[in-house]
Amino acid sequence: MSMEDVLVRATVGDARVYAVTTTHLTQQMNEIHQCSPLAAAALGRTAAGALMLAATMKDGEAVTLRFKGNGPLGQVMADARDYTVRGFVEHPSVMLPLKNGKLDVGGGVGHEGVLIVTRCPEKGAPFNGYALLKSGEIADDLTKYLYVSEQTPSSVALGVLVDKDGSIAVSGGYFVQPLPGADEHCLEILENNVLTLPYVTELLRSGHSPEDMIRLVGKGLAVDIMDRHPVSFHCSCSREGVEHMLTGLPDKEFASMLEDPRTEVKCQYCGRTYLFSQDEMKALSRVKAESTHTAATPAETRK
Repeated sequence: MSMEDVLVRATVGDARVYAVTTTHLTQQMNEIHQCSPLAAAALGRTAAGALMLAATMKDGEAVTLRFKGNGPLGQVMADARDYTVRGFVEHPSVMLPLKNGKLDVGGGVGHEGVLIVTRCPEKGAPFNGYALLKSGEIADDLTKYLYVSEQTPSSVALGVLVDKDGSIAVSGGYFVQPLPGADEHCLEILENNVLTLPYVTELLRSGHSPEDMIRLVGKGLAVDIMDRHPVSFHCSCSREGVEHMLTGLPDKEFASMLEDPRTEVKCQYCGRTYLFSQDEMKALSRVKAESTHTAATPAETRK
């Protein structure tokens, strides 16, 4: 795994093209969640897709991808912000037989279900977009989502190659997003280039960098590399965040936790464990009661 994890943005003719390598961060998530090769491939593809969608947004804004299919992997989720990403697979130990010699990510995710994309703008409330799953293969479903829910006829290609020992050999992808009013001839060239390119894993395995992939996508067009950013795994969980989550639980659920001598909360993204003693939970109970009382008390009316 010699190639660094980076995301590159470029303009190619009348389109924006993003390309990313995520081998190291995918391996990090692979180790955290002890993934099967199938789960690692699904999670790596989802994380790379989230990073490229986040790169289309302003600094500080975030995007979350949730694949909720009927396959045995369960929910596959990743969220990205400022060139960092985290994610998880609901059932990371699941493995299926190979399909045509390749990992059956579509079967693992499921051919029925929904992709939910949550965008968190810098100002205002988060908003969701939805699309029914097409194949469960992640890239196909992202492409469909962008066309159906955001009226953006884009092309997404993602790939994760897992070695025989279960480690990540290569991981990454590219994303083509035509600009408004793009020239039809330019779009035809891009489409033909994308259709004739090898798989992402083949490109990365042979040493192609994100810039190389962009130039292949844009063959025959003017290519302008705009910028290059390192990308990494990062989990924003904290004890304060967990406390906030606990005080927001329904009263009945929180009350049952108060009976335990110790409460353990494990972050589903990074595996970090937060421990709370019974006394600490009782203190949170008082905070919870005060916040509930404050919310229920009508605001004082000025005379």
